[in-house]
Amino acid sequence: MMERTELYLQAPSPSFVVDEALLIQNLELLRQVQQKTGCHILLAQKAFSMYSLYPLIGESLCGATASGLYEAKLAHEEMGKENHVFSPAYLDAEFEEITRICDHIVFNSFAQWSKFREQALAAGCECGIRINPECSTQDHAIYDPCSPGSRLGVTAANFQPQLLEGISGLHFHTLCEQDADALEATLDAVEEKFGQYLSQLKWLNFGGGHHITRPGYDVEKLVSLINRTQERYGVQVYLEPGEAVALNAGFLVCTVLEIVQNGMISNAILDTSAACHMPDVLEMPYRPPLLGAGLPEEKPYVYRLGGPTCLAGDIIGDYSFDAPLSPGDRLIFGDMAHYSMVKTNTFNGMALPSLTIVNPAGQLHVQKTFGYQDFKNRLS
Repeated sequence: MMERTELYLQAPSPSFVVDEALLIQNLELLRQVQQKTGCHILLAQKAFSMYSLYPLIGESLCGATASGLYEAKLAHEEMGKENHVFSPAYLDAEFEEITRICDHIVFNSFAQWSKFREQALAAGCECGIRINPECSTQDHAIYDPCSPGSRLGVTAANFQPQLLEGISGLHFHTLCEQDADALEATLDAVEEKFGQYLSQLKWLNFGGGHHITRPGYDVEKLVSLINRTQERYGVQVYLEPGEAVALNAGFLVCTVLEIVQNGMISNAILDTSAACHMPDVLEMPYRPPLLGAGLPEEKPYVYRLGGPTCLAGDIIGDYSFDAPLSPGDRLIFGDMAHYSMVKTNTFNGMALPSLTIVNPAGQLHVQKTFGYQDFKNRLS
């Protein structure tokens, strides 16, 4: 069998490549957490929506969670298991369809709950309220639902227990790429502010942001926290990881198009773009790993890698190499399954990367390619 990285290089350029063997490793760990606790783990589609892999994911997880109608329809059509949805506000024109395909609906406010209560309950949906424990445990303000003035979740001061009739559970989502110690701190805040209501409910959803499959994550603490909560309050615990499902299971294969010198640094222009293909590089920001490359000055040849768009800031980062780069060289970025293909765009008329899968037997299959019509059909 060819080395896995050699297999990835057989994909079109640029191309997202998901390695099923690595995905299965993540799913096995998540399955073990479910076995040890009885919790239900759902795929957060906002992070990973490669639906050709939903049957595989559904073998280990209990279902999926959505941020709106379209994701909910995708899970309903392609996974067919538990289907949860949360939105800060629902559209009147979409809500009836949501009630037909979702078994759990979480509301962001008691006003939304009151507006849609009868419709949701009549359809047999289990309904929940998202709470805001006002417990910030992270440094990324853009991803912190507990930041002052947040629009996400009901705070203790705004909680209306008199409206809980018909509510089956509470939901919180406060973490981003964090360990179980952050969950522990959050749970303490949830119990302090909302604990008095938990015993009368059916479930408690811990949301996402749990980096369960990252090396070094304290899985045993997570198991302990889940079991403690379920035993103390008699609730079913849900978790909604997205990144943890696909962490380190995907790659972005690309090609060097040109080398541009400007005196201070050598620029390598690639056929992939931070702005179009990996926007989290600019939003977080973060520096994606690159197979075989090092930090600036770690290796003898340093290049600033950027895309071919007109955006001056379309920069992936500075990397060093053992040998000079040349047009035609292929590069492989790591950890490119989650929050990548779900956020791509066609700014500047950039073509979207192909979607490719490598199965455990080492066979590469190009699932989908994109062309001009994909760009044109978004416009009018």
